[in-house]
Amino acid sequence: MYKALHLSPMIPSYNLPETAAFFTDIMEFSFYRNEPKYAVLLKNDLMIHILPAGTDIGEMEFYLQVDNVDAVWDEIKDKLNGIKVREPFDRDYGMREIHIIVPQTKTLLFVGSPIK
Repeated sequence: MYKALHLSPMIPSYNLPETAAFFTDIMEFSFYRNEPKYAVLLKNDLMIHILPAGTDIGEMEFYLQVDNVDAVWDEIKDKLNGIKVREPFDRDYGMREIHIIVPQTKTLLFVGSPIK
């Protein structure tokens, strides 16, 4: 057996600077690596890689579990103009979630925390 240390999604983007700005300006990640055709963003011990999308990009989704999804919502809700988003709601599997379409991608970001 082995211990998994990190899971880092690699998000294909049609506009790398705009996708990176979503994560830095709204989700409060910082650049670990920032190049014209590749970016790595960091928050706490979590990394996200962003790379140029090909013409046949598929859809993807990933889950970011946080300690308090409502606090995240309060911090980001006024910064989401023009971004497709579903406000916090409770799921029948015990999580409270926000759903966000990451700009310039076909990626759905779930942000959630357990319902207390």
